[in-house]
Amino acid sequence: MHYVRLGDTGLKVSRLWLGMMSYGDPGWRDWVLTEDDAAPFVERALDAGINTFDTADIYSLGVSEEVTGRLVLSRAERHEVVLATKVNMAMDQDDPNARGLSRKHIMESIDASLRRLGTDYVDLYQIHRWDDTTPIAETMEALHDVVKAGKARYIGASSMYAWQFAKAQHVARTNHWTPFVSMQPHYNLLYREEEREMLPQCLDQGVGVVPWSPLARGRLARPSDAQDTARATFDEFTRYLYDGAATSVIDAVGTVAERYGTSRAAVALAWLLSKPVVTAPIIGATKVDHLDDALDGLEVALTDEDVAELEDPYTTRPVLGHG
Repeated sequence: MHYVRLGDTGLKVSRLWLGMMSYGDPGWRDWVLTEDDAAPFVERALDAGINTFDTADIYSLGVSEEVTGRLVLSRAERHEVVLATKVNMAMDQDDPNARGLSRKHIMESIDASLRRLGTDYVDLYQIHRWDDTTPIAETMEALHDVVKAGKARYIGASSMYAWQFAKAQHVARTNHWTPFVSMQPHYNLLYREEEREMLPQCLDQGVGVVPWSPLARGRLARPSDAQDTARATFDEFTRYLYDGAATSVIDAVGTVAERYGTSRAAVALAWLLSKPVVTAPIIGATKVDHLDDALDGLEVALTDEDVAELEDPYTTRPVLGHG
C-alpha cells in the first residue's frame, strides 16, 4: 500500500479508502451488510494496508458509525487508523434542528458521532454537502471550535460548487479559523464535470481530493449491456446520476481492461489514481472481489494513450450530485 499526504497536511492516508456506507442496518437500505457480514471486508482492508475509513452519521442513521468503530478499533490501535465521518443530513425527519450545518447541529452531531464510533476524536470531520439555510460563517466557526476542542483533527467538505468552497475557505482564513483540508467530490469516468472548476481549485490550493462513487455505482465495473445490480435497480439516485451517461466510456474501460488482463474496476480506479489532484478514491465493497479488484487498481499503470482512450468518448453532462 502507498501512503500520501492529505492535501497540504502532514496526515498520511492510504491511496484507497474504504467507504463504510454499505455496512450497518439492512433496514435502512436492503443492500447494506450487517456487522458480521462486514467484518471480513474490514479485515481484508487492514491486511492490505488501508488505514482510512470513511463513514457518515446518516449512513444507516448512525449504525454505520457504530459498526465502523467496533470493527476497526477492535482490529487496530486508534493511532494506526484514520477515521472520517460527516454531518449535515437529516437524522430525524420530525426535528428541524436535527439536520444542516448550524452550530447547534454540528456541536450535537460531533458528540453523537464520537459516542457511536467509540473514540474521543475523528481524524477528519466533513460537511455532507452545502447548507443554504445556515450562514457559512456560523458553520466555519463551529467547525473551528470542534477542532480546537480536540474532537476532530481536520475538517473537510463534499460536493458543492467551486464558488461555495472558495467562499467557505475565505471566511475561515479571514477569521483565522480552521480551513477545509479535503474535498470529497463526485468524480469518475462517467462524471467529470468537477474538472471544470473544483478540481483545478483544489490542486491550486493544496486541498486533498477523495472522490465518492469512483466506479459510478458499479456501472464502470460491468459491461454497458449488463443487468443492473439490485442496488442500482431500486436506487433512484443511481439513475439520476448515470442514466444518459455515455455507454461508449464503459466500453472503452472494457477494452483497456482486456488489454491489461485485469478487471474493469481496476482500470477505472487506475484512471482516477493517475490524476495528480486525486489523493484517494473512496471504494465500497459488498463482495470480496470488489475489494480485490480495487487493490488491483493500484498496480495498473496506464499510459497516456490508455488515458486518452478512456476519456475521448466522454460527453459533457449537467452538474449532478451537489444536493
